[in-house]
Amino acid sequence: MNEPSFQPTIPLSLPPFGQSMTFRLSPGRNPKLALERLSLGFDHTEGVIGIGAPFARAFPGTIPGLRTFPSLSGVNCTVPATQKDLWVFLRGNDRGEIFDRSRILRSFLEKDFALEDAMDTFFYHGRDLSGYEDGTENPKGDEIAKVAFVPPGNPLAGSSFVAVQRWIHDLKWFQSHPRHEQDNIIGRKQKTNEELDQAPDSAHVKRTAQESFNPPAFMLRRSMPWATVDEQGLEFIVYGHSLDPFERVLRRMVGEEDGIPDALFSFSRPVTGGYYWCPPVKNGKIDLTALGFA
Repeated sequence: MNEPSFQPTIPLSLPPFGQSMTFRLSPGRNPKLALERLSLGFDHTEGVIGIGAPFARAFPGTIPGLRTFPSLSGVNCTVPATQKDLWVFLRGNDRGEIFDRSRILRSFLEKDFALEDAMDTFFYHGRDLSGYEDGTENPKGDEIAKVAFVPPGNPLAGSSFVAVQRWIHDLKWFQSHPRHEQDNIIGRKQKTNEELDQAPDSAHVKRTAQESFNPPAFMLRRSMPWATVDEQGLEFIVYGHSLDPFERVLRRMVGEEDGIPDALFSFSRPVTGGYYWCPPVKNGKIDLTALGFA
């Protein structure tokens, strides 16, 4: 029997538009019936679904490695945890498509789940709104599957784990600084995307260099910018076969290793944080076997 495959939109390149949503199970609802309806109603070709630890604990099966998002702090920086039961990311070619898919999704989820948060995202020239390229060190080709998904032979084969954070940028403050100071904050030259030879120890690229961890902290980034009338930033989305690589990077960013916080915190701050398990797909549906479903 073939093992389940991964949710097909996870390895795809960024769409022109997206929507990131979180939900909680409504009081008095049956978790098993809710998840069964979700499995039947969710079109995995239109986005990704992730299940949080609080919701997963309602079922007899266990998901090794799934946990709630940690609340962390460092020098002049905080990382909040806003863990929810369910996370969904929808993708589309235009805003109209996102609107229609979101409306349909919410119409069948509203029987069991309450919407906690929703944010529209968009593609911005392959860059963060700061003007710097995002996801430069992403795996390519066959490496994507090795990095982002639990390998064959494992009970969770085809699964992925995802960390989701919303960061708010103070672009006015950031852009008020000379370009070389901006480059020192990021650790790359904005114009060429080259790493700086003499970047400060606080530079974001130095703090998060995947190869500098033991074992290396390889991840698949699928972050997208967002903007409202008053605020803007990045919906940080990163997949892995485990949550450990991301958490090691995050703990270094707040300075747990050496007391040096990531310079990214000088102009940006996270306001949400959640961990989710992305079940595999089998026979065209989300496979919930690991949670104890027949």
